[in-house]
Amino acid sequence: MADSDTGGKTGKGPESWRMRTRLVRGGLQRSAFDETSEALFMTSGYRYASAEEAEAAFKGEKQRFVYSRYANPTVGMFEERMRLLEGAGAARATASGMAAVFAALLCQLKSGDRVVSARALFGSCQYIVSELLPRYGIETVFVDGTDLDQWRAALKRPAQAVFFETPSNPTLEIIDMRAVAELAHAAGACVVVDNVFATPILQRPMEFGADVVVYSTTKHIDGQGRALGGVVLSSLEFAEKKLRDFLRHTGPAMSPFNAWLMVKSLETLDLRVQRHCENAREIAEFLGTRKGVARVLYPGLPSHPQRALAQTQMTAGGSVVAFEIEGGKPAAYRALNALAMIDISNNLGDAKSLITHPATTTHQRLPPEERARLGIAEGLVRLSVGLEDPADIAADLDQALKKA
Repeated sequence: MADSDTGGKTGKGPESWRMRTRLVRGGLQRSAFDETSEALFMTSGYRYASAEEAEAAFKGEKQRFVYSRYANPTVGMFEERMRLLEGAGAARATASGMAAVFAALLCQLKSGDRVVSARALFGSCQYIVSELLPRYGIETVFVDGTDLDQWRAALKRPAQAVFFETPSNPTLEIIDMRAVAELAHAAGACVVVDNVFATPILQRPMEFGADVVVYSTTKHIDGQGRALGGVVLSSLEFAEKKLRDFLRHTGPAMSPFNAWLMVKSLETLDLRVQRHCENAREIAEFLGTRKGVARVLYPGLPSHPQRALAQTQMTAGGSVVAFEIEGGKPAAYRALNALAMIDISNNLGDAKSLITHPATTTHQRLPPEERARLGIAEGLVRLSVGLEDPADIAADLDQALKKA
């Protein structure tokens, strides 16, 4: 790469830029062609001027691109932009959000270690923590994430990692990050937070004590349902000493093309998330007035049980609304099947509004009693509110609910 966009003429570099500038220009590296748009480097390998240079590169004596499973110029631009946005020491991209979660945990754990996790997790995250980690001899202890007394009890003993998501999927529980981080650090644990619902626009967990933050960039960061991706953000020390070799040798590398899509999507992330939140708040308020809706869960509503906490951690309520339809699964299915515009899909954070029935999709592998404990009722649906006109979203929901 020939040049980097560091604000040379003004003397102000990326670290001093404000968030919106970082979203547009952070990490930009220009080639010798001086292109204005970020370049896409679709290459798996790189040539060396000599055998001696190749040897030096593999020994780590010369810093350069070696293989795109290790690093790639386009992926590097995405990582640096995410690092600046999150305010982290390092960012490492992965092929998917679940690869990011798995790597963030397994890179630092070994047999005999102990993990304390919130019970309310995305289905695949729950599988990693409850089933995969114990196969490696790692103990997992679950707590109700909103209950600080349970965190205190679980963290009276030493632990190596703490894991949770806030807001949680799909019931949008809010966890007190600062309080849990203090308890975790006192127990010697590294705090890993899945921040996918809030995005770095609404919430930056490292400011509340998190050590590692993970995202499925498939969601809001891409924002248009095109590409899979994930990213792990941490201190530079964590990335170099724990994460680097794990990623290099297990191989969950993000493709350069997907990284390019993510880089371009970050330019509009702030604008999109703001509109998502405006629409979601309006739809949540609308659903609260509808007959046949037993409850509405949205952090921006006064009725949310952790609304006050959400206001101290998030700048808005997010793009996801969960609501329970009276009549259980049959009524929920009738409503979903009657939708004319909103799509039935298990993705979220898309420009298009998407809806799913968690009990039979994202959380179907959980036993019924565990779903009930988590508040995932048979009539609960999760709505990812898109960028359409909110009046059209509300009209589609209204006619569908009438048929429920």
